[in-house]
Amino acid sequence: MRKGNEYEFIIEHSEFPALGVAYLDDFKIYIKGAIPGQKVIARIIKKKKDYAEAKIVSVLKDVPYKIEAECPHFGQCGGCTSQFIPYEKQLELKKQQVLKLFKDNLEAAVSKEEAEVFNNLEIQYSPELYEYRNKMEFTFGNYEKGGQLNLGMHVKNKSFSVITVDHCKIVDNDFRKIITIIVNYFRKENLTFYKVMKKEGYLRNLVVRKAKSTGEILVNLVTTSQVNFDLKPLTELLVNADYDGVFKGFIHTINDRLSEIVQPDEIKVLYGEDHITEEILGLKFKISPFSFFQTNSRGAEKLYSIVKDFIEESKAKVVFDLYCGTGTIGQIAAPEAKKVIGIELIEEAVKAANENAKLNGLTNCEFIAGDVAQVIKNIHEKPDLIILDPPRPGVHPKAMDYVIKFNAPEIVYVSCNPKSLMVDLKSLSEAGYAIKKVVLMDMFPHTPHTEAICLLEHEKSIDK
Repeated sequence: MRKGNEYEFIIEHSEFPALGVAYLDDFKIYIKGAIPGQKVIARIIKKKKDYAEAKIVSVLKDVPYKIEAECPHFGQCGGCTSQFIPYEKQLELKKQQVLKLFKDNLEAAVSKEEAEVFNNLEIQYSPELYEYRNKMEFTFGNYEKGGQLNLGMHVKNKSFSVITVDHCKIVDNDFRKIITIIVNYFRKENLTFYKVMKKEGYLRNLVVRKAKSTGEILVNLVTTSQVNFDLKPLTELLVNADYDGVFKGFIHTINDRLSEIVQPDEIKVLYGEDHITEEILGLKFKISPFSFFQTNSRGAEKLYSIVKDFIEESKAKVVFDLYCGTGTIGQIAAPEAKKVIGIELIEEAVKAANENAKLNGLTNCEFIAGDVAQVIKNIHEKPDLIILDPPRPGVHPKAMDYVIKFNAPEIVYVSCNPKSLMVDLKSLSEAGYAIKKVVLMDMFPHTPHTEAICLLEHEKSIDK
């Protein structure tokens, strides 16, 4: 087997995140986007000592349950990956993939009772399968060199190509309308998009947020400072458009950094407010341009309801909400808690969290800005319950050391990455925590991703 060569494969099973697995002469082959039961021709793109990675060239035999994708951009857009799979089957595959992660990485390190928790794993469906996202970050670019300006998503397997996704099905009609207005306007103005390699150009990103409960819309145009351009005519077009929701604000973010990550060097409010308000489980949350908030609002209500069920009676408890974002989970626990202390790296999110607590009449919440691994050293209160909701890499090892030292009777871990979850669960298991409940929540239909919510109890508190 050689890199660059094409071979025929039968996909035998799948692994997280949505990697089809085949074998060639007992050599394991990972094929992105392939699903069990398919027969494919795939090209070897990477070869390691004990496995290889391949890319689908063609499908010789497809699965009998394949369906027509709802979105006209599917297959070209690199956003959704599994619209051709019936939703129930998507859930089944995600569940199988997480269960395999557990068996491969954690099963040998836990008790039979804990293994049984995973063997009885359930996955909750998203309340909305389409138009579920409350935030999308779009990129300016073109499909091919010299082509017209596009605004949308990167093309599948073509990292420098962008297609306009003005018929995207995971956002609603207001998102699609805003994309159309903006891309048509800038095409007429002949403005350049930012080219990463050359480090030149004006238009970079468009970030649109829309609250599900209030319908409030916030549009954030991200450019460099390389062109001094009057955005008043565009502002008028956006403000005067006919929306299903309420146009709350238009902001201009200037970003001259080399990284493709949307980060502000300067923010200008061109119209209205610099935030929107969302309501989750009876609480209000102010969402600012760069604060983290779950992108599936209706799914978040189900997710946080699961967390509430896991917490059960939190009355008179001190709750630590680590990686708290805008303080959503901590504030949901707050009405019954003695005190909630939240820590989050992004200062803007912490500011919003404290404002949200005031907005909701919660006086027992304190949100602190800083790196969890550093801030946690200076907290002297002892938690009865720790809520962990870390980014994709999981809990920082230094932060995990302090989490373990706090010796809290209970931990609720909300994970957006089952791979890093297994690593952290192993650390917590070795520190005397037992896995009591696990539920998967599908927050991202038609993608490989899923959230996992775990309840852990310290063995000492179980003995009591």
